[in-house]
Amino acid sequence: MNSLRDEVKFLFSGKGMPYEKVCIMVTIVITVVLCYLLSGNFAKDAKVVVIDLDNSAYSRDLTSRFNATEYMKVTAVINAAVNPTDFFYRDEAVAVIYLPHDLEKNRFSGSDAAIGVFYDKTNVAQTADIQAVMNEIVAIDNASQSAGGTLYLNDRNLFSPNGSTSNAQTQGFLFFFGSMFFVFATIGMVPRLRMTHELDRILLEGTPWDLLCRLIPYCACLVVSFVFGMAVLRVWGDMVFSGSLINFLFTQVFYVIALGMLSLIFGWGAANPGIASSRMILFIPGGFIMGGPTSPIDHLAEWVQTLSHIFPLTWEYHFVRDIVARGATVADISKEFGAFLIYLAVVSIIFCVKFYKAKDEFIRRTKNEEIMQQKLHNISAARG
Repeated sequence: MNSLRDEVKFLFSGKGMPYEKVCIMVTIVITVVLCYLLSGNFAKDAKVVVIDLDNSAYSRDLTSRFNATEYMKVTAVINAAVNPTDFFYRDEAVAVIYLPHDLEKNRFSGSDAAIGVFYDKTNVAQTADIQAVMNEIVAIDNASQSAGGTLYLNDRNLFSPNGSTSNAQTQGFLFFFGSMFFVFATIGMVPRLRMTHELDRILLEGTPWDLLCRLIPYCACLVVSFVFGMAVLRVWGDMVFSGSLINFLFTQVFYVIALGMLSLIFGWGAANPGIASSRMILFIPGGFIMGGPTSPIDHLAEWVQTLSHIFPLTWEYHFVRDIVARGATVADISKEFGAFLIYLAVVSIIFCVKFYKAKDEFIRRTKNEEIMQQKLHNISAARG
């Protein structure tokens, strides 16, 4: 009973993880918040691009039928021959439909006619409904035409042709757990420095760079672990790496800086490193849940997709899909990368404001202590 009393006292003392609060918060997030955010179980109005080289009444009718289904939304119709893979960057499309020249002519002259469909297989589940409805549209079209050739589909799965887990779940866990343990290693830095009084010296004499420089070895380890993990998946598994390693490493420099600053921000006010570690749940799991590796992005409402960008892992998964899987260059994703730089700038401003606010409070507290000590000294001298 004494042991039980001591442990209950420690649990509510604030010296360790506030589990009594964390357990309730986790329950609320899972049962209420995630239940609402992840309520979509199919890709409603998934973004599709149509390359219409025939530009005929029949091809336009097909495009209208594609757009009329609840599973697809035609976001663009292109009447020129272009590379279909370019439309997958930044998750702007999950499928590209290719309507070739002479489609209408072949369809009604007794010749077979083919429709090409390119599917983004970075997440296998996101194209399942589109594949089913495309087959249904073709079957209905063939049944409605008593004369003429047969319409059929030529499918091509891109970026993960065999639906390998090395390109989806395993890769998703690699970046999730890597980022999570990076946060565990760094989020208690400020409380640790405060306990050893090293933070006082940094606040008195230093700048935010003095804290950021301490993140460099952790950031280097994280990037090396990412590359090593992908090398294992590429050599031992069957991961597709279509892009440039240099481009990927370039984006990682900015990602680990953002992640490190967020880790310091969230752990800043904790009483000790143990309490700080529990705050990891506030900004890491959200990116894993809503960033694309667990479920297709198109299963989420648009406002949820927008909201998910407050989590750093969401940006990381965008970079991985575009550069690693789709082979994009930094120029190809300049719009997305520019938005991430704005995100990084906002995080930097918050970090600097927090640092200088703490600096001002420390200087003010130090001056008050000096004044109080001087008063006590004067009182002691007067009594003496």
